[in-house]
Amino acid sequence: MHIDTKDLLNSILESFDRIDYVKSSDIPNIDLYMDQVTTFMDKNFRNTTRYPGDDKIMTKTMINNYAKNDLLPPPVRKKYSKEHILVLIFIYYYKGILSISDIQALLGPITNKFFHKEEGFDIQSVYEEVFRVGYDQIEALKKHIVEEYDCAMGTFQDAPEENRAFLKLFSFICFLSFDVYMKKQLIEKLIDAIREDGFPTKEKDLQRIVAKT
Repeated sequence: MHIDTKDLLNSILESFDRIDYVKSSDIPNIDLYMDQVTTFMDKNFRNTTRYPGDDKIMTKTMINNYAKNDLLPPPVRKKYSKEHILVLIFIYYYKGILSISDIQALLGPITNKFFHKEEGFDIQSVYEEVFRVGYDQIEALKKHIVEEYDCAMGTFQDAPEENRAFLKLFSFICFLSFDVYMKKQLIEKLIDAIREDGFPTKEKDLQRIVAKT
């Protein structure tokens, strides 16, 4: 089977252009029952899965476990607020790369400080800022991926011709995997520093935590 890596790269980059995030304004301002929560998550994140027809987005059992493990504040009279949905979206993105204990260490202080805050900076403010700035970085991410692709296409020039294309693709996957591995290592070290020192309250505290990594 022949794989055209250039077409594959272009397809990936084009898919990035279609990426969007759930705006807080897209989330109902009314409290939802569990079935309504799972329906909302499925509707908005089904196309982000590898196998849209089979993969589970977020089940009732998952949500109950998140609340049990203090990742998610408990519902009020079996209903989940807009803020609950925002926290669940954070969890959805984290759960593919972080352990439950790491997610709890990261989100616990956020929910303690900003969940159900009656005025001022709240969990919705945190969500909007993080996702807005994050998605503004997509062009930079695309550029980085192209650089890794070009680097991979320069490998194995002396390999047997019948194996060269596959080995170049293997290199590309290795470079991408190494990038993910290194970032995951950094995330885990930052979370470990948060466990040890707590969330920074001043710029100098932030610098100390980053220096530990």
